[in-house]
Amino acid sequence: MAPTFNVIGIVVADMARALAFYRRLGLDLPAEADTEPHVELTLPGGLRLAWDTVDTIRSFDPAWTPPSGGSRVGLAFLCANPAEVDQIYTQLVDAGYDGHLKPWDAFWGQRYAVVHDPDGNAVDLFAPLA
Repeated sequence: MAPTFNVIGIVVADMARALAFYRRLGLDLPAEADTEPHVELTLPGGLRLAWDTVDTIRSFDPAWTPPSGGSRVGLAFLCANPAEVDQIYTQLVDAGYDGHLKPWDAFWGQRYAVVHDPDGNAVDLFAPLA
């Protein structure tokens, strides 16, 4: 049997701050998760998204250090339409998150924008152009 892709894991410096960002993108994460060292959410289709604090990772990998030079994994959220890309981007930037690339009409036929989560991971927002 071949392995099955099942979890995307994100290492976070501050669980509450990270989860607040992903709640703004529509993920249903309970408030009590803010104080947990490990949080998981099962997405439609069964794939899981998980967050672990730096302390949790270092509990089994004491030599772990954050990557440098930019994020190496990006997450992308499909928006209902191009206007929602702009709206969500503005809401996140207004809430203090880093707006990396302002919304634009990409040559591949999508409205696209990129924000950074609190730990510097690229999170894309996109919707097909009409």
